[in-house]
Amino acid sequence: MRDEARRNYCDDAMNISQAAVRSGLPPKTIRYYEDIGLVDPALRRDNGYRDYGSRDVHLLRFLHRARNLGFTVADCRALLSLYTDRKRRSADVKEIALNRIADIDRKIGELGEMRTVLATLADKCHGDERPDCPILDEFAAGQE
Repeated sequence: MRDEARRNYCDDAMNISQAAVRSGLPPKTIRYYEDIGLVDPALRRDNGYRDYGSRDVHLLRFLHRARNLGFTVADCRALLSLYTDRKRRSADVKEIALNRIADIDRKIGELGEMRTVLATLADKCHGDERPDCPILDEFAAGQE
């Protein structure tokens, strides 16, 4: 029955290359999302080619935007589930977004720390023709 329902909206059927262009995702990524069950596998024509419809492309674009914002595959799975659930609570969606913001803030802090360390090391380096280099010496010393 699912195949029949999907065939009904596939009047605008397209192959994976066309779906990739319209969604902004490479065909390899689309196949991966199908393999891990993030999206339903595309219908197959008699010749074995995948058949995508506008709904498929819409969901692939959704995933593309979410992944570009750094959401994990697990987050995307939850977001897709919420997106298709008309009885969803927006609070659940907001919680996922706020968790992502917290991850970004943590990474910004880590990047700031890395920048400070590298700037300090670069300031210590003479940057001349001599082989002495405090940057390399620090890397070699490691965290002891």
